[in-house]
Amino acid sequence: MKRLLPVAAVSLLTLAGCVNTSPYSGDVYSGNQAKASQNVTYGTVVAVRPVQIQADSRTGGLLGGGTGALIGGVLGSQIGGGSGKKIATAAGAIGGAVAGTAAEDRANRINAVELEIRTESGNDIVVVQKADRQFQPGQKVRLIGSGSNVSVAPY
Repeated sequence: MKRLLPVAAVSLLTLAGCVNTSPYSGDVYSGNQAKASQNVTYGTVVAVRPVQIQADSRTGGLLGGGTGALIGGVLGSQIGGGSGKKIATAAGAIGGAVAGTAAEDRANRINAVELEIRTESGNDIVVVQKADRQFQPGQKVRLIGSGSNVSVAPY
């Protein structure tokens, strides 16, 4: 049983990285955006910068932290005896939880692009979206949506 625990933990951490990245894409619409009127503004890309989006964990970090704590506790319990074993188990669980949470956070990062755009009205705006399309400075684009719900598409 103890030999299967690391395999199960790695499998769970892998699943933790399977986040839904479509909300960050300029090419994917949510159900409530379909058949809804949206504003369209035209502009020109001024600058492009690669960034990352830290997606929210669907498990609230519990999967990575919990799995890490479990593995760390099991590994820590292999050390020493008596009260030393209890301390090693607790330290292993705490260290495992921290490492598992960090691993889940890294798995939930999405490559994105920050686009600085000068609209035809002369305003400069910045939109961050998933890096699933190439944009270049000087490129004409359409800004679809408004407020905090804008995506950029080629013109």
